Amino acid sequence: MEEKQLAQFSLADGTTFLVEVEEPESRGIERVSLRSGKQVLKARQTFEEALDQIQPVASAVITKLRDLNQPADEVEVKFGLKLTADAGAVFASVGGEVSYEITLKWSHKNQGK
Repeated sequence: MEEKQLAQFSLADGTTFLVEVEEPESRGIERVSLRSGKQVLKARQTFEEALDQIQPVASAVITKLRDLNQPADEVEVKFGLKLTADAGAVFASVGGEVSYEITLKWSHKNQGK
């Protein structure tokens, strides 16, 4: 069972927050002290930089769904993300597989066009 650690992520404006992560594989992660004296891992990327890795994938999914012969009026895509101190944001897996949930909705007035 993986040991959980706290990792400190920062926002572009300097705001920091803690995320519970698994112990990183890389031992080159810097540790920082909180005001309480507790040691936490310092994420290598800002939160925004971590999400930048995910944005092209989400954009590709949405672009492909918009290119359907009969585009949906509403598109909802759900996928799990996992934050790590060393890799940033990664797609979470269940049972070794990454899964997406895609919901397409058409309104009745546009059906049959």
